[in-house]
Amino acid sequence: MGESSDSVSIDIDMIPLGGKECVVKTSKGSVSVFVCGDQGKPALITYPDVALNYMSCFQGLFFCSDAASLLLHNFCIYHIDAPGHELGANVISSDVPLLSVDDLADQLVEVLDFFELKEVMCLGVTAGAYILTLFAMKYKERVLGLILVSPICKLPSWTEWLYNKVLLNLLYFYGMCGVLKECLLQRYFSKELRCSIQGAESDVIQACRRLLDERQSLNVMRFLQAINERHDLTQGLKSLQCKTLIFVGANSPFHAESVYMNAKMDGKSCALVEVQACGSLVTEEHPDAMLIPIEFFLMGFGYYRQPHFASSSSNDSNPTSPSSCLSMAPELFSPEGLGIKLKPIKTRANTKS
Repeated sequence: MGESSDSVSIDIDMIPLGGKECVVKTSKGSVSVFVCGDQGKPALITYPDVALNYMSCFQGLFFCSDAASLLLHNFCIYHIDAPGHELGANVISSDVPLLSVDDLADQLVEVLDFFELKEVMCLGVTAGAYILTLFAMKYKERVLGLILVSPICKLPSWTEWLYNKVLLNLLYFYGMCGVLKECLLQRYFSKELRCSIQGAESDVIQACRRLLDERQSLNVMRFLQAINERHDLTQGLKSLQCKTLIFVGANSPFHAESVYMNAKMDGKSCALVEVQACGSLVTEEHPDAMLIPIEFFLMGFGYYRQPHFASSSSNDSNPTSPSSCLSMAPELFSPEGLGIKLKPIKTRANTKS
């Protein structure tokens, strides 16, 4: 899907954290992309859940030293935020048409075309996972692999549809109010994390709450409305050509749908990892539980962790250390399917704060 030079432009603002923020103006509106790493490397794009951006959705995962040795060593990361969800975003003008889920997926093509990315690895959470799955269905030749966290793929149930309508009304009349934030925190995190025994909120919850305060409620409405009007992807799941790794928190509101999605996909190219004592936002609540499965998954594409980090981060007492688990779980290896075939496993993460 090529675009003329006057339909896509870019404004780059160098900012800390070792990356650059790019505002790509597409035919469907502007989208913020935070580029982190060497752009000569293969690309991994991310897409967050409703009301989140790359900071509030992926910093827990990417700030892990083991993740740096695996993901940042092999990829240039392109964190794509939903329209109007970037840090410091202004309210999207009412003159800008509402985007459907198909529009959001099509918008990704223009972003990839601008950066001259032919094929990408994808990492998305819930609503973002839906957008990336739809993108992979529509543009099969552009996607190498999917890493989906608590994904959704069906039409909203009546319960979800009504619940989202309540959230939309709260956003419209009250903005990012306390009740709305509590509803969103329930969407993202397990009860164990939200209700600690000591009575004090965890750092993860506090950080997410602060970042939610910065969201423009009308922009969040647009994304939530698009997701609430999504269509069923079930029929296209079997035809997905890319290898897929699905994570789901055992306490996620979308647990059943994520398991359903895995069951509807080709078992030779899709693997499911359930993370115990965790909500939907595994990337923030228990990011360490993701590292070993991602490492095995990426081995199927020929990617490996940086040897220096692999040796320095070895910790036999830590069951979530990739280096220790390589010897603990040889049954995860298989020559078929993913190259490195992940069986459906349950990963019990450390729940201590």
